[in-house]
Amino acid sequence: MPIASRTTKIAFFITLGACLVGLALILNITWIIHWRSVAAIIAGIIFFGFIIGGVALNTIFLVREIRRNEQQDSFLNAVTHELKTPIASIRLYLETLERREVEDAKRHEFYRIMLDDTDRLLGTVEQVLKAGELRDGAKKNWQQVDFTKIVRDSIDLARIRHKLTEKELYLASDVNGETIVLGVPDELRIAVANLLDNAIKYSGGKRDIAVSLSAPDIDNIVLSVRDAGIGIPRAELKRVFKRFYRVHAAAAGQIKGTGLGLFIVRSVARRHGGDAFADSEGEGRGSTFTIRLPRVYPV
Repeated sequence: MPIASRTTKIAFFITLGACLVGLALILNITWIIHWRSVAAIIAGIIFFGFIIGGVALNTIFLVREIRRNEQQDSFLNAVTHELKTPIASIRLYLETLERREVEDAKRHEFYRIMLDDTDRLLGTVEQVLKAGELRDGAKKNWQQVDFTKIVRDSIDLARIRHKLTEKELYLASDVNGETIVLGVPDELRIAVANLLDNAIKYSGGKRDIAVSLSAPDIDNIVLSVRDAGIGIPRAELKRVFKRFYRVHAAAAGQIKGTGLGLFIVRSVARRHGGDAFADSEGEGRGSTFTIRLPRVYPV
């Protein structure tokens, strides 16, 4: 939300609160002076209803502001960590290479680690930028895309990046032939990659991630990513796709991230005419994340 808009909104609710206090005082004085008047009692009841409604509205607004501030603080802390950690690592290895004679094998290992750190930096920056772009809502470079190929390529890349075997991350089911959707290839790749990264991060030590691609009807394509990880409390299922929101383990600092991955997933899905969903039987029982996209057929 823009700063000016948010300031205006806060000012409005502060003014509303002051007005409610004033109305409450007037109502009490009126009842004391005109306690025998039926008209005063009726008017007082109506005003009292308005006051109760206004108090409820103010309370809802304040709770939302508190939650938003907590999520933004968590986001800033997470992004700061995600930026500082790889930068500090890269600096350490560069200083080591500058000050010491390092064997070729060790030097190549340092290069590989620094490249991994730069990939981590780039991923964090891209997520923040993509979240901003999706909020703008501009549509560009739309084309027919084979979603099956995107899913397979994303799985291969995730295995390499996270050093996983085909038993740990696998395509459990697939659709015969092409699955064509209309959209932006890069955005669809980012959405699928975020789903896979999320499943890998929250799997803990039990890496059993099944990816399923299906066509439940002629109009839709459904991608599901199931993990056997830490799971999600039922109360948090509807909130995991919100911007900056992070589940209990992530908020406790056990799992790193920006809180934007699933927000980007749902934003991309809805931008392409579909949606994203989460399901879990509870903590310790794994999670399933699903993207539904409209299918198109080449002419």
